[in-house]
Formats: sequence, C-alpha cells, structure tokens
Amino acid sequence: MSQITVTINGIVCKGNAGETILKIATDNGIYIPTLCHHESVAKYGACGLCVVEAEKSPKLMRACATTAADGMVINTNSARVMQARKIAMELLMSDHEGDCVGPCSLNCPAGTDCQGYVKQIALGNDLEAVKIIKEKLPFPSSIGRVCPHPCETACRRRYVEEPLSIAFLKYFAGDNVRAAGGFVPEKAPATGKKVGIIGGGPAGLTAAYFLALKGHEVTVTDAMPKMGGMLRYGIPEYRLPKAVLDAEIAEIASLGVKLENGIKLGKDITFEEYKAKFDATVVAVGAWQSSGVGCPGEELQGVLGGIDFLRAAAMKTESGMGKKVAVVGGGNTAMDACRTAVRLGAEKVYVIYRRTRAEMPAEDIEIEEAMEEGVEFKFLTNPAEILGENGKVTAVKLQVMELGEPDASGRRKPVPVEGVFETLEVDNVIAAIGQKLNPAGFEAVEMTRKGTIAADEASFRTSIPGVFAVGDATNKGAGIAIAAIGEANKAAAVIDAYLNGQDVPYRKPFVSERKVNAEMFADRPKMARVKMPHRSPEERKHDFGEVNLGLPEAEARAEAKRCLECGCHDYKECKLIRCANDQPIDPSRVAGSKHPSFKETRLVSIERDQGKCILCGLCVRTCEENAKKGILGLVHRGFNTVIKPEFQDSEVIRGCADCLLCAKVCPTGALKILK
Repeated sequence: MSQITVTINGIVCKGNAGETILKIATDNGIYIPTLCHHESVAKYGACGLCVVEAEKSPKLMRACATTAADGMVINTNSARVMQARKIAMELLMSDHEGDCVGPCSLNCPAGTDCQGYVKQIALGNDLEAVKIIKEKLPFPSSIGRVCPHPCETACRRRYVEEPLSIAFLKYFAGDNVRAAGGFVPEKAPATGKKVGIIGGGPAGLTAAYFLALKGHEVTVTDAMPKMGGMLRYGIPEYRLPKAVLDAEIAEIASLGVKLENGIKLGKDITFEEYKAKFDATVVAVGAWQSSGVGCPGEELQGVLGGIDFLRAAAMKTESGMGKKVAVVGGGNTAMDACRTAVRLGAEKVYVIYRRTRAEMPAEDIEIEEAMEEGVEFKFLTNPAEILGENGKVTAVKLQVMELGEPDASGRRKPVPVEGVFETLEVDNVIAAIGQKLNPAGFEAVEMTRKGTIAADEASFRTSIPGVFAVGDATNKGAGIAIAAIGEANKAAAVIDAYLNGQDVPYRKPFVSERKVNAEMFADRPKMARVKMPHRSPEERKHDFGEVNLGLPEAEARAEAKRCLECGCHDYKECKLIRCANDQPIDPSRVAGSKHPSFKETRLVSIERDQGKCILCGLCVRTCEENAKKGILGLVHRGFNTVIKPEFQDSEVIRGCADCLLCAKVCPTGALKILK
C-alpha cells in the first residue's frame, strides 16, 4: 500500500492511500472529535462533529468519511470548523434528555461525586468511597461533621420522603477508613517547583494537598499555633473533635507538605520576602475579623466578636464572658457561639435575631439542639443600643421588628415597630453577624470595594504576578468551608498549569441536567431517613464532648441504599459529554421540542434510554455488521425517529442477551448493561 503525506495543523503526517483524514490524524496523535464513528463498522458521517477545513476547498469535510489525498493541507480547529462543531454540539445537547451527574454533586461547591461514594458505602466499600471523596477534598471526616450539606438540599429523594443523609455518610466512611490506617493518594514525581501558601485553614490546606499530589514542594505558613483555620478555631469541639482534624491534617503533612505555625505576615516576615522564596504563592488567610453590631455602645467592655469568642474558647483562653450572654445573629456561627456559652457556664443565653425562625440561615438541627440546651431565642428583635455602666455592658436595648416585603435575598425584610422596645440585662453581647478579612500585611495586593482580595474567578490570579488567592479572603468574602475547599481544588489545577508554563484558567464543565417533578418518583417505595444518634441535652451541655455518636454500620449501609442514582452510569466514559466540553456551548439558544423519551428493557440485558440517544446509528450498524443480528432499527421518520428492537423468536432474544456489542460502542450512555 503506497504512502501519502498530509499536513494537519502544520504537522506533516504520513498515512496510507485510501485512509480517511480521521484515521491519519488519529494515528499521528491529532484529536478530531467524533461520536458516530467506530473502526469496527462502515463509515457513516452522521454527527457532524468531525468536520475539518481543507486548503482550497470551499466546503468543510467530514474527516471520518473523507478519504485523504496526497498533499492535502488540513486545519482541524479553524474558526469556521469550531463554529460548525459548536452548532452541532448545541443541537445534540438541546435534544439530550439525561443527567450527567446527580443534582447532589452539582449543588456541592466542591463538585464531590456524592452518588459515587454513597454507592460504594452501600456496597460496603468504605475505602473506595474515601478515594472518591479525596478526589475533591482531603477532609472527609471533618467536613462530614460540619458541612451544611447543600448537596442534600438538591437530593431528589426529597420527592419521595426525605433527602439522603449524604454528609453523615461521608463522616461514617471517613471515620472507618481513618480507624483502619487512613488513605493518602500516590504522589506524582517531584517537579522541583516550590509553592508557598499563606493560611492553614480549609482553603490553604486543600490547595497544599492537591499541589503536593502534583509533585510540587509545598509550604503552608499560618499565624496561629496550629493548622486548621476556622475548622479548628471557629467550630467548637462538640461539633468537630480536634483529634479528627489533626489526623486529617497529618495525612496532608505525610505528602511532604511543610507546616509552619506562629508566623504572621507583615510582622515576622514581609509579603515580598515570603513570595521571593517560591515559584508561586497562594493567599488563603480567611476572614478573621468580626463585623460589629452596628449600634451605639458596641465599644463597651463585654461586647465580643463571634469568631473572637469561639477562638478564645478553642484556645482555652479568657474571653471575658459573664453569666448572662446575648448572641446577635441567625447563622451557624451564632449557634456555635450560644451553645459554647452554655458549655462555658453561662446561666442565661439569648439569641437575638431580627427575623423569625423560618428565615434563619442556621441549620434546623443546630437551632433545635440549642433550644434543647436552654438557649432562649428572641425572634423579631434587633439591638438598638448596648447599655453599660463604668464602661462595661449591663444590658441590651432591643428594637422590636415585624416582617415587611421580601428583600434582595428573597426573605421578608425586617421592619422596626415604631416605638416598641425591650431591654435584656446581660453581661455580654456577642456579635455573630459576619466576618471579614484583616488586610494587614497584604497592602500590596489589589482589594475589592468590599475590602477582600481581588482574585480573578477563573485563574485565581491577584494583581501581583505569581500570586494567587482563594477562600474567604477573596471577592465575595466569607462563606462555608466546602466552598473554600472547592475553590482551592480548582485553583490548584490552575496553579499546577502555571508552574508548567501554561495558562489554563478554570472553566465550569458543561453537563446535561434533566428536569424532574414529584410525579416522576411516585412509584418509589418510601424509606425513612436514618437519624443520627446523639447525646442527651442534659448530658452534652456540660462539656465539649462530641454531640453526635456516629451512624451504626447497618443503618449507614441502609441509608446509602436509599440513593436514587440520578447521575448517568456512563458519565466518566461518555464521549458525548467529553465532546461537549471541547469548547463553551449554550444549547439553550437552539432549544425546542425534544425527541420522544422513554426507557425499555426488551433488550433483556440492556436498559435503553431513548432520551439519551443522539441517533448516531452506531448500535444499529454494530448489530447489523458485527453481531450479524439486525435486531435494532430506526423507526418512524423525521424528527420522531427513534431506535427500537425487533424480536422475532426466543433464540434471537437469547442471542441478544449475551451479545452486548451495541452497549459497548454507544457514545452517550443511552445503553446500560444490566448484568
């Protein structure tokens, strides 16, 4: 067979006469996307993704079906080619009816494969579950205990009865694996590159973990005596035992990460001196400055910041807390503060919140447990003035509120009731209404109007070359730990590319999402959500021992089996979604009616989901050309075309049950092997 020469994207490629452009490109390591092509069946050219541009040709060519000619000059990614592929992909995805991943994963700020690890727990494979979790975060036991679990808010099990207990299942698997010796992924070979991370909280430690796994030499520098940031100094021991956190930090250190404590930037070393030691620097200092109450008297002795109070409790230092304490705020920090005050011996603890319980952002379980421990909630009140004598707090004057129209957050806005006040005698007012960055030491870095570090949301770069920033110190400010962790994971990939001389900003992956409603789950049997066993209020409120006792194994396995497995079984191998992420697409701009969508199991060993089918014809051609059965065929015409099987006798059915070739070549996950 004679050889030919084809130039593709400026690269001279050798091939054989009679071969297609796609074959020669693939053999020479050049990627051309295709969904309808498979080397085992005849050329087809249906999907339109493999189009390329040839010099002196007015039309785009389908690389999978066009025979290459000697001397051809081909461009596989010109603007014209990419636009054609974009339109083809948008049309395909606008008609695709399926979930790439479960809504739990989509709603997790770290993108954790919740469905994947829950399934492994259901199967009894806790180590495999932790391996999946650690693809996205290094703290399964810690985060499983403290995360406000936005994943559960999105869980479709809520359409049946109650969401899956996803966070506590993470807690369960993490504890089991840690008790058995733990798990640390294998590191890549050393790169010789050095990264300095300022801040040892969840964001900084996560960035260190993933950068160390990439083979970089990482140093984490923190001003506090121990690593952990707000996980250590902002979350009380009764929610997160520090022995658990220490064990997970030790696993990060075992990757060779150097941990430096008690070093404050701007005091012990300047920012310029610090970053000069590294090839890249990450600022992950968090938000450690409490927001004020915002009323007269907040300068009085006895007015404390929520995180300052929690930090003092964590470090077992004197906070100045008296016997009567009022905590202002309605979030989880406020709940942590009021419950900590109870454990430190306060005789009377109030929570002052300007809306009703229905609007409180704190988790319901935290509110309930605080009430069980004797905390009194003063809803629809707001501090108007903090009163004092001799410079010390003696009382707080509360403005009584009522709810008006919804504000920008969607919650009804609290409005003062004219002339109506209430006074509480207190020794302390603890402000748990927000926190912000302390910018000392980082004056050289550009800040936002909010006083946070300005960091590009795709590249995480700051105004200083080689300096990146993540977590609560940046952009929108303080949030939940899992959000900081998710951002740090994404930033680590960007920083790794930077250290390798590349500029690869983060781009949110495109995924297909299915619209559902309660009627679609009406046939599912109801199974009660497992309840976390915990210590009684009378016992737990006198000490900082962990409140929760952990899920018993049988109950954890049963809970994991409640998962509806919403995400696609073939997501990690799906060629369709891989092609959909070659460039940004927006299927909504071409959205319209969809093909008929149904599931069938007449293929015996295969479940066929027509909603995921893109009519590439691979299954039909494979059944005809390779299996020699001809069971599958296109039915109807035009837009209503679907693929269906035709069984003529029992022998054909048995043959189909054992074949499975069609499912093996399907590029979309439309065919699921059941055995």
